[in-house]
Amino acid sequence: MRYRTLGKTGLEVSEIGLGAEWLERHNEAEVSEIVHYCADKGINILDCWMSNPEVRTNIGKAIEGCRDRWIVQGHLGSTWENGQYVKSRDLKAAGEAFQDLLDRFHTDYIDLGMIHFVDEEKEFHTLMKGEFYEYAEALKAKGVIRHIGMSTHNPKVAKLAAKSGKAEMILFSVNPAFDMLPASEDLNDYFKDDYYRNAGGITPERAELYRICEENGVGITVMKGYAGGRLLDAKTSPFGVALTPVQCIHYALTRPAVASVLTGFDSIAHVDAAISYETASEEEKDYATVLAGAPAHAYSGQCTYCGHCAPCPAGIDIAMVNKLYDLAVMHDEVPAAVRAHYKELSANGADCIGCGGCEIRCPFDVHVSDRMREAEKLFS
Repeated sequence: MRYRTLGKTGLEVSEIGLGAEWLERHNEAEVSEIVHYCADKGINILDCWMSNPEVRTNIGKAIEGCRDRWIVQGHLGSTWENGQYVKSRDLKAAGEAFQDLLDRFHTDYIDLGMIHFVDEEKEFHTLMKGEFYEYAEALKAKGVIRHIGMSTHNPKVAKLAAKSGKAEMILFSVNPAFDMLPASEDLNDYFKDDYYRNAGGITPERAELYRICEENGVGITVMKGYAGGRLLDAKTSPFGVALTPVQCIHYALTRPAVASVLTGFDSIAHVDAAISYETASEEEKDYATVLAGAPAHAYSGQCTYCGHCAPCPAGIDIAMVNKLYDLAVMHDEVPAAVRAHYKELSANGADCIGCGGCEIRCPFDVHVSDRMREAEKLFS
């Protein structure tokens, strides 16, 4: 296992990390087996955003006696209310939930105290100028958290965090489906038969984010590295071809400032698939050739989150709604975190007025109005 320095935190984190969300599906013995196997293979960072008491207890038991070898990302604002996950900015609720995490992990400190999922710019400013950030600062001053981080899926918020000087690292979604787009200033290019064969690149906004993080010493840990599994199946990949876990991990680790890719492990086999990256050949890591050879018009009818649909007169972040929808339908049941992201948007599918302006601007012929109705039905 290779290790990278996580920005200015100075923490040396394994290139492959444990995103613990899938462990909610497993009992104590299964959680223990996966966590111990990860440790044996050199994985030393885990993220536990979940507020579910059972999974926290199971993970806590698994790391008991070896807590110091783990770098833990624990979240401020992820609470458990009436038997379900709730994102909360109420300091009393957030404080009790964070203390619960400490208690169940049998520890008196969390390495990376994450201000939990901030996807809107307005909320970012409110939190960072108010009592919520002051709460995080107080925890750091007491040594209860060692470093302050933030989790977000929105590159605009991530850039604000990276520039603020207040967030020492960021948990951010990085994968080719979210990043790579056919780059052009002329929409007519998107309709050329040979254009997709040479498609590549990254949105300027995301490229700028990674550059800003690198320049400011703000490390990135990665979530959604496989796009919820979407990239591993040609039927669901927006490129029309499947990528391997190794190729997805390599893509993320080649972004500036990225230190660790936190992947979800449902079994020992999933761990092996991820850590095989450490011994993979350059040919096995090569995602670019696969994407360059993807079928022409692989994006047709599928949202690539490019943003050409904007502006929406109802104020809907159409790309974000589509992204959350795509993540949700990869699961048998809508994950609580994805549902919460959708509900927290200032405008969502329910606000669509069906004007069709977005569909005229969409270069990929996505039926946006239909998708907004589908999203609202799914998430409600």
